[in-house]
Amino acid sequence: MSTEFDYFGDPKVGKLLDLVLQLSTELHVTRQRLRVVEALLVRGDVLAADAVDGFVARQEEQQVLDREREELLARLMRILTEHGPAEHPLRDQWDAALSGKTD
Repeated sequence: MSTEFDYFGDPKVGKLLDLVLQLSTELHVTRQRLRVVEALLVRGDVLAADAVDGFVARQEEQQVLDREREELLARLMRILTEHGPAEHPLRDQWDAALSGKTD
């Protein structure tokens, strides 16, 4: 990690901060969009105000929810395990992914 982006003197702490920032961004965007969708559905009398709280997923719906959770966790774990300096932290992974797609 370059010293320009090393605010804590420990790259592990920097990665933890990156993880927290990623989580907070994901959470903020998701909550805002969810509130908008719920409000629009309630306004249009498509959904009762408390319908989301009582939702029970069908098997195929639960599979989608589970897959999306696993994808989120994979993105978060990538932050903790990435290599390289802050300017291009995933350069090695990016190069490997590109070379794998062209083979």
